[in-house]
Amino acid sequence: MSPRADLADQGFIRFAASDTRAVLGSEVMAGWQTFAASWNDLGLDTFMADGGRYRRRRFAAFSVAPGLLERKPHQPHWQSRDYNPLNGGVQRWFEPVTDVIADHPVTRGVIAAGLELFDPLSPTSGTPWHVEMHQFRIEARIGEQGLPTPEGAHRDGVDWVIVMLVDRQNVDSGVTDIYAPDGTSLGSFTLTAPGDAVFLDDHRVLHGVTPIRPLDVQTPAVRDVLVITFRREETA
Repeated sequence: MSPRADLADQGFIRFAASDTRAVLGSEVMAGWQTFAASWNDLGLDTFMADGGRYRRRRFAAFSVAPGLLERKPHQPHWQSRDYNPLNGGVQRWFEPVTDVIADHPVTRGVIAAGLELFDPLSPTSGTPWHVEMHQFRIEARIGEQGLPTPEGAHRDGVDWVIVMLVDRQNVDSGVTDIYAPDGTSLGSFTLTAPGDAVFLDDHRVLHGVTPIRPLDVQTPAVRDVLVITFRREETA
């Protein structure tokens, strides 16, 4: 079956790094190093209700439709406590994604790939998608594990989600788990190579990632991911 048919059938699909490279194309992937290096300049997430200092991030929002990809003015990220009981219910202002990375060919390519998959599987609408981009870095040290999903297995409260690994250094664990709403396990796998990704129907499945620890306790563990979410804009 095609990726779109698999997504419609299962509620999620995995892309190996080679699949991602094929979708984005060699010209886009030629700029990967610049794209990935931007994860070295993320601000600390100061909204962690568990007091953790293990997460860094930047954030951007876009309006997206066929023929449209326009960045919105910087705004807070918000989730209800129904979807994020740990950190939800408040407006969280994060440092913005830099203009260079927001307009980077890899960013635009991943958003375009999501639109191509998701739009035909969604109800027809005259409104564009509200797309949010999150750059996440999770760090772990001896005696301090890093939690990629501190809220546990969850939905994001959107329509569709893309999670793509950007880098993984000195990491033990970090297993991605997919569940049906009733808690039935639908799959477990580890994103290990830059470009490994999973595309999710947020209405149909929950996702979570196990804590990471350093393989070599003398140096930190680092897990960098790009998360892109699609939510249909509400009509006025």
